[in-house]
Order: sequence, then structure tokens, then C-alpha cells
Amino acid sequence: MALYKSSNPALGKETFRKAERMVDDSSVMTIQGTVNKLAMLGLLLMTTATLIWNLMTKGTIGFTGPLVYGSIFGGLILAVIIVFKPKLAPTLAPIYALVEGVVVGGISYLYGYMYDGIVMQALFLTLGVFFAMLVIYKSGLIKVTENFKLMVAAATGGIMIYYLVSLVMGMFGGGSLPLIHESSLMGIGFSLFVIAIASLNLVVDFDFIEAGAEQGAPKYMEWYGAFGLLVTLIWLYIEILRLLAKLQSRD
Repeated sequence: MALYKSSNPALGKETFRKAERMVDDSSVMTIQGTVNKLAMLGLLLMTTATLIWNLMTKGTIGFTGPLVYGSIFGGLILAVIIVFKPKLAPTLAPIYALVEGVVVGGISYLYGYMYDGIVMQALFLTLGVFFAMLVIYKSGLIKVTENFKLMVAAATGGIMIYYLVSLVMGMFGGGSLPLIHESSLMGIGFSLFVIAIASLNLVVDFDFIEAGAEQGAPKYMEWYGAFGLLVTLIWLYIEILRLLAKLQSRD
């Protein structure tokens, strides 16, 4: 099976090729091992997210932009290090999950405060999309070709640049770019488009991890693959949260 390029920056084409091969079968990457690592990272993320949520709910701390922004950039730095140094994934991926839990917890609290029940809706929809895309991938309904991956990569890159510019503008009091927070039909359409691209990233990630397991990548790549999936899932969850908020604001 050919090893294709992933549109997820954490799961690039050359990643497995650069990883050393292990002789012992017990020291190579497996799909089940990656799933187990993803579950561990998810548990760590939920731990800090729940902690931040409870602290804000009890009034121990209010919603603080600097805390969330700091965690966003802290997570970004960790992600960049992991991407360039996959061997560090077993150590840094759990730290990344804990840091991103602060982001997820803070953002979830803010949306949950404004829209009752929206957080659980977003969580279940995220899990639903994850398993739906897994079924679609395993059934072969979407062919993960090189052109498909290039298309997803281009769309993902464009969205990330757009969001990064908007984030920097927001930090310096310049507001945000159009469509991201707008509840107009165009704003809702934009959110649906972003969710679709995030969902397609899951398919590409599944293919990448399966290829790595088949080619006998080293064991630490399980952490790397789980980290890549977690990045996509966090993105997908936040986008679904934003879409639900837009829809509720129109009621």
C-alpha cells in the first residue's frame, strides 16, 4: 500500500519514511496501539478541560482570554516540535493534550454559558462524525488518492491561514475576519465548509495511520499518529460548536 501525503500537518508524507524500522514485531506501530494512545490523549484532554470548566462554573476563575490564548500558542509550539521531532511524541503528545484541554475547556464554558446544552450537542456530533468517517473510509466510499489528499491539504492550509490572521487581529483589538463568527447564511455556509474539510482530514489521517502500521513504522509513531488525530478532532469539535452557536443565535 502506497504511503500518501496527509493534509494534516502533523501527519506528513515523509514522516514514516524518516522513522527507523524496528526488527522486533512488538516494537512496531499497530492500529490498535494507535487507538489506545488516542484514548489516553483524549482522557488527558478531558481532565484539564473538565477542571477549567468546573473552576469557571464555580466562579473560582472567570473566563480569561489570556489563559486561552496562551494555551493556544503553547499548544502550537508543542505541535510544531512534535511535527519536526516525532520521536518526542511519547513525551510531548500527552503534554499537548493537557494544554489543549485548557483551550477546549475555556471555549466550551464560554459557548455553554451563552447557549444551554450546546457543548454536549457538539461533543456527540463530533464523535458521530468521527465514527461515520471511519465507516466511510473502511467501506471504500471515498478513495484516498493523491489528488484527493492534495485537495484536502490545499483547503486546510487556506483555512488555517485565514484563522491565524483573524486570531492575530483579535489579539490586537482589530476584530476578526468576516464569516468566522457571523450567523448569516454565508457565515453558516462557511462553517459547514470548514466542518466538511475537517471531516475529510479524518479520512486522510485514517489512511496514513493504516499505511504506517502496514509498513512497520516504529512504536513511537503510535503516539504521533494519535497526536495527529487529536489535532483534527479538536478542530472538528470547535467548528461544530461554532456552527451550533450560529444556528441558535438565529432562533
